[in-house]
Amino acid sequence: MRLHRFILSSFNFSNKSLKIIDADLVNQFRKVLRFKTGDRVILGNGKMEEVVAEINEINNEFINVKILEFGLNKKEPQIHAILYCSILKRENFELVAQKATEVGIKEITPIICKRTVKLDIRRDRLEKIIKEAAEQSARGVVPALHKALVFEQALERAKQSDLNIFFDFSGREINGLKDTLSGKKKIGIFVGPEGGWEESEIEIARNIDNFRIFNLGKLSLKAETAAVISSYLICQL
Repeated sequence: MRLHRFILSSFNFSNKSLKIIDADLVNQFRKVLRFKTGDRVILGNGKMEEVVAEINEINNEFINVKILEFGLNKKEPQIHAILYCSILKRENFELVAQKATEVGIKEITPIICKRTVKLDIRRDRLEKIIKEAAEQSARGVVPALHKALVFEQALERAKQSDLNIFFDFSGREINGLKDTLSGKKKIGIFVGPEGGWEESEIEIARNIDNFRIFNLGKLSLKAETAAVISSYLICQL
């Protein structure tokens, strides 16, 4: 039977029991998932360490669990992928954060480009979405959500990566992507706004040494679709 997974901010792995007092988690255990004494869960610390634990006491205020097994999460992608995505309108950026987390992104950086319409994010809501997506997809870490950067700041930060893939219609065919990624461990992924990149932004990226421009095929994709597909390709190739 598949066990539910939860990532806690911190806990001591040297102990054989754990008391959970987080009110939201206690409520989720009791009223949403309706756990009872004897049920088992997997608890992680967000640093690849995790345990199988059995509930031995549950009430309105806390949950006591007994730790049965210690282990390391072995599901994380080897690639350290960083998604630089333009802030999108409405719930679209929330979808990007959720699905990019599910496919293995390690960091998410919202960016503001020349054609970006929405200029802010609900950080608390996004962090909750990312954490829940990490738990649902059996991740060993929770992706970092960075503060929004303007395009030029994002380019400067991305120079620290081994390689950056800039997705645009003008780029190379996707069938050459796997060879380009070979041997690279830290990779940035750049996805533009709903209206696409401005030509000046493409030219700047084209002239930076560790940037390569690729396209995602002949079809016109929504920005959120492009962000999820590109994240999957980089993390799983």
